[in-house]
Amino acid sequence: MLPHRPLGASGLEVSALSLGSWRTYERMSRDDGVAVLAAAREAGIDFLDDARYDDETGTAPIRTGYSEVVFGELFRASGWERDEVVVANKLWWEFWPEESAARELDGSLERMGLDHLDLAYAAAPPEGLEVAEIVGSIAGLIDAGKLRAWGVLNWDPALVRSAVRHARAEGLPPPCAAQLPYNVVLRDVVEGDEPSGLFGHTGVRVVALTSLWYGALIGKYSRSDAGGTLADELDSPQLRAALAAVDPLQTLAARLDTTPAALAVAFALSNDHVASVLFGATRPEQVVENVGAADLLARLSPGDLEELRAIGREGSAERA
Repeated sequence: MLPHRPLGASGLEVSALSLGSWRTYERMSRDDGVAVLAAAREAGIDFLDDARYDDETGTAPIRTGYSEVVFGELFRASGWERDEVVVANKLWWEFWPEESAARELDGSLERMGLDHLDLAYAAAPPEGLEVAEIVGSIAGLIDAGKLRAWGVLNWDPALVRSAVRHARAEGLPPPCAAQLPYNVVLRDVVEGDEPSGLFGHTGVRVVALTSLWYGALIGKYSRSDAGGTLADELDSPQLRAALAAVDPLQTLAARLDTTPAALAVAFALSNDHVASVLFGATRPEQVVENVGAADLLARLSPGDLEELRAIGREGSAERA
């Protein structure tokens, strides 16, 4: 069974792998979407992440939030019981101050067809929205039973410390999780002195994004004519470092009889500050391959793990 890890001091235990829905389910058939969710459930994933975004297909009946509608429909069709799974979503503050946190959350819940979320990630606040107001308004949502816990999305460490400090002073729930990009090349935001100290001091745990970096770390952009999300960024120092990590990952994967994708996910899981690694999938096979990273991590020797952690380290240090 997939291991579980505590999500900070929230009382929530989440699967070490979590399944996201960013730019996926709207582009898939209903049957394919249900198959992906069924594969996740069978593999022991019980941490699901949704997010509202504007329609990019040109076919959705509503401009924003149709992703939430589709997620809710697929979730119910997959047969999951609500209390079997931790469901997360975002507070984007997109229409603040006209739309309060309560109104934004109510809209998401209505579209998803749910009566509460287990976790809401607050995006970085817009100008004029103070941390104290965020902590207070989210505490109200938890008191109302619409949330069980909250986290942050791409906040800098100083802002997280401020939220934790205010919550503790007022006896309110502090953030328990930080959703951040983290992989063999993008390390500083989690492993740097300031964030590492933050996680150690506050107990906030990382939900790691982009462990495969949209396929860059497993060779998707190794050809000069490759297309995809990062195709226009191949000359950036970060992407060059990712491309340089492809061959070492492939070589180590061959020696360990695994895949570069599983190794890349295992890297993120190996950090004690990481509660879960978030990934997206369009096929059940992708779910199975990524979940295999947990078993892989358990069988890596200390030498194997050091070899894995050495991949991309030089490129990360050069950007620090």
